[in-house]
Amino acid sequence: MEEVRSSSAWVASRSSHVTIDSSGLEKVVNEINGSIPKVEWNFEGIHYFDNGPLTVQYLFVLDALNFCFWPDKDLSYDNLALGLKEALEKDNSVFDADRLQMYTGPELRELLKWPRPLPLEDERIRLLHEVGLELEKNFGGKAANIVESCGKSATTLVATIARHFPGFRDHSVYKGHQVFLYKRAQIFAADLWGAFKGQGYGEFNDIASITIFADYIVPAVLRQLGVLRYSAALASVIEANNEIGSGTEEEVELRACSIYAVEKMRDLITIKSGKQVLSVELDLWLWSFGIQSPSLQHHRTLSIYY
Repeated sequence: MEEVRSSSAWVASRSSHVTIDSSGLEKVVNEINGSIPKVEWNFEGIHYFDNGPLTVQYLFVLDALNFCFWPDKDLSYDNLALGLKEALEKDNSVFDADRLQMYTGPELRELLKWPRPLPLEDERIRLLHEVGLELEKNFGGKAANIVESCGKSATTLVATIARHFPGFRDHSVYKGHQVFLYKRAQIFAADLWGAFKGQGYGEFNDIASITIFADYIVPAVLRQLGVLRYSAALASVIEANNEIGSGTEEEVELRACSIYAVEKMRDLITIKSGKQVLSVELDLWLWSFGIQSPSLQHHRTLSIYY
């Protein structure tokens, strides 16, 4: 996680398309006044939870597929989470490792009750196969075994997932420097922590090490709050709903500056209020704020990482 923080800070210090407005950041912190609005992890009631290893399996499959919804204007994360939940409630072997290796695009659509091809459908199937194969090969077919091998460390969990599952290796190169973002690997740890309320499979001694999850929504919310500012050229691309290439300077800056800004926000909350807040909690608040703002315009990048 230190690599995520340090490489994001490196980008922020050199960024030209996205900048952090210190006065805007301080204004938001003053309005928060040491108490961010508490948002329950499953506030929409869309997730599967049975308090056991099947929930871990569900969350790992969910986070393997948790990317790139925007090309289909009707598709959202809710469709994915709820569709997988209902499929599991109907058949509790649906995410067994051997079955994950066999799914086709039409079969995944059928699981989700989705009437047409999914965005980046071939990539989603490839990642399901990757997850099933690696779970079977090294973890007895169970995502819960990954978690149990990590000694209640979220940092170790993220590193283990990135090492074993290439589809979670969320890296970029920016001005010749490697940048680590790890959105989906981190969000798996956060989902476990939120679902299990910091107990059992969700107990991590270092949950504070997790950063926010750099996606589409959080940068747009930070911009709306006055924390991030975009260059005129970048703003016009986003407002025209034009695509931004994966790995471009603009795209890396959007994500890395979001991480760095929220780290600064968290530090400032602690200085001003004496209260420790988690980046996980800040992310959940920002994301819930964003999905309740239908007019919010986010950047558009075809990516398997978010």
